[in-house]
Parts: sequence; C-alpha cells; structure tokens
Amino acid sequence: MLKNINILKTEVLSDNWYVLRKITYEHKHPDGSVTTQSREAYDRGNGATILLYNKAAQTVILTRQFRMPTYLNGNESGYLIECCGGLLDKDNPEECIRRETEEETGYKLSQVQKVFEAYMSPGSVTEILYFFVAEYTRDMKVSDGGGVDEEHENIEVLELPFSKALEMIGTGEIKDAKTMMLLQYAQINKLI
Repeated sequence: MLKNINILKTEVLSDNWYVLRKITYEHKHPDGSVTTQSREAYDRGNGATILLYNKAAQTVILTRQFRMPTYLNGNESGYLIECCGGLLDKDNPEECIRRETEEETGYKLSQVQKVFEAYMSPGSVTEILYFFVAEYTRDMKVSDGGGVDEEHENIEVLELPFSKALEMIGTGEIKDAKTMMLLQYAQINKLI
C-alpha cells in the first residue's frame, strides 16, 4: 500500500448486485499536511471487451442490448450499441472474451489480440477492462449468439460496415466508450 494513504474505515453500503463500499482514509500530501476524506467505490469485478472485424468484407460485429443506467440517464430506449464484452468472473481476460464472444455473437474465435487495458470510470468504479481485437470470418459462426438465456441478456447481433460504425460515433448512435475506443483503435491501426 502507499505510504501516503492510510485507510481508517471501510463500510459496505450495498452488496445486492455487486459491492459498494465507503472508504474513509487519511491522505498525506507532499507538503506534510494530512486530510481525511471519504469516497465510495463500486466493485463489480474486472472485464474484457473485443472488436470483431472482417478485413475482406470491411465489417465489424457489434451488439445491441438494454442498459438500465443509460435509460435512467436520458437514453429514451435504454439500448446501446456496443462491442461484445463481459465480466471476467474467474477466467483470465483471454478466456473470458472468447466465452463472451461465442455467447453473445455466436462466433467461435481461434485467435484474439490484446491491445490495451483501461479504467473506464476510475473516480467511482474499481473495474479495469482488457481490450481485444480479432478478425472473424463467416465460417467461425457456430450459433446465433444473443447471450445466455438464464442471464436474460436478449442481445441483438449487428454486422455493420466499418465506415458506418465510425459514422455512428459522430451521429450519437454509438455512445459506449469501450466501443468508441476500439473502433478508433481499428481506424488508427488500419485493421480494416
């Protein structure tokens, strides 16, 4: 642990879905002064996400699903267009993203490439996301996808022209940060 941080108290505020904690701590500043602060941190575990792309067809596979927090924050339909992704659970990031890809999109991947890691909301959420890309072909399709029934995911699989997906960032049709990051990664690195 850092020498300039001293955790005084940790309270569990909720552990209904994931765990929300309130942490009270002392922070020793470079000038020697010490302040006491409290912050809430939401721990939902770490996750992985992937952009599937087809270089020959110049397409990408994205998903559309309902996200309650976006609905509560003004997204009228509550649906977001996103890259496939999920929580690691007990898997390593690569195993997780292979499993999630098959469950959500129906594509069984032989190879994935990790491209970076990022904290998406470090002011309040502990989660780090592992970002992947993988090339797909039609013969990798082993099912319809759509998610796991017992998780009630109801995921719609979308195959879009890469150029259209990039345009959808500008029009506001794609508002998901991880998806924007991976689409821009693909553009910068000329994957398609």
